[in-house]
Amino acid sequence: MTEVDVFQTHRAALFAVAYRMLGSATDADDVLQDAWLRFSAAQPADLRSVKAYLTTIVARLCLDRLKSARATREKYVGTWLPEPVATDPRREPEGSLALSESVTLAFMVLLETLTPEERAVFLLREVFDYEYDEIAGMLDTTPANCRQLFHRARGRIAERKPRFRATVDEKRPLVDRFVRAFRDGSEEELTSVLAADVGFWSDGGGKVLAARRPVFGRDHVVTLLLGIRRTAPATGISLDSVALDIVEVNREPAIVMRIAGVIEAVYVPTVEDNAITALRIVRNPDKLTYISRQLASYQ
Repeated sequence: MTEVDVFQTHRAALFAVAYRMLGSATDADDVLQDAWLRFSAAQPADLRSVKAYLTTIVARLCLDRLKSARATREKYVGTWLPEPVATDPRREPEGSLALSESVTLAFMVLLETLTPEERAVFLLREVFDYEYDEIAGMLDTTPANCRQLFHRARGRIAERKPRFRATVDEKRPLVDRFVRAFRDGSEEELTSVLAADVGFWSDGGGKVLAARRPVFGRDHVVTLLLGIRRTAPATGISLDSVALDIVEVNREPAIVMRIAGVIEAVYVPTVEDNAITALRIVRNPDKLTYISRQLASYQ
């Protein structure tokens, strides 16, 4: 087996680590490219596990990027959200529950509350099942420090983690209702699918129109959604050119909005206890390139 074949064998697993670490599929691809260059240039003679060695390279590259990204994100215009990815179960069968949950946009937003080191240890231990001594070797620290970082991270995540779990199929009918209500401009139906304390976050990155601050409360969010629909014609957008398709994004049913065939936004609802408790809308064009390529390849 050639070096390329060996790397490709582990590529999906390495991407899974890098994407969850960085919250960006584009950056994860860049990290994998750097990892390949390092792997192809030199390998230890006594290499016992290629996967662990490659994961070490990827984890360290991601840590470096996370540390430098913190300053950049502090200057980000408006709300920063992870880059959405399409997750097609026909091509990517679900693994463990932890693996599936860890890629949802809501969960990845929670990961942003952790330090880079906490995030790395938490993901490697909780999601990817590495032992503390393995993680310590990957991150050049001690098992005791890894345990401390993990318990601190797990406690912070547990405080805010959604309590209600449902499958993609169980969530889809509610998302269907939301799409119909949004398309029809039905205030009554939108009200019926949103939780009383629903939150709304929109990421335009300062490049397109988006709410710069979160909006909370059902009445406020309904008013905002109806306003988006009502003002579309004034911005030159014909409602007839708008398509709303439900696609599995980050292991959840989400709405891909296309205008004249081009993806303009991805609406990712969080469904808990048969109500939409959060809406995260990604509009930054830079964050729609990857998913646009994915969905085009699925056709």
